Amino acid sequence: MSNNYLSIKQAAEILGVSTLTLRNWDKNGKFPAIRHPINNYRVYKIDDLKNLMENFGPKNQKQQDTIISKAQAKKLIVTHLKD
Repeated sequence: MSNNYLSIKQAAEILGVSTLTLRNWDKNGKFPAIRHPINNYRVYKIDDLKNLMENFGPKNQKQQDTIISKAQAKKLIVTHLKD
């Protein structure tokens, strides 16, 4: 899947809710997730999260973009090598 999708954990962090809340919203049809074709995990389109935030979240566009940018940041993995 492309970078236009977020994991359930990333989406939960952006929205400020738990992953269980997102699962319940998906189950009840309030905010449906898309299923990853290979592993069947729930994923969310960034555009869908933006639309939800526009209607219910922060009203400031810059704040919305900042929140989403932070969620998309990659973690650096450091491996210590022995001599």
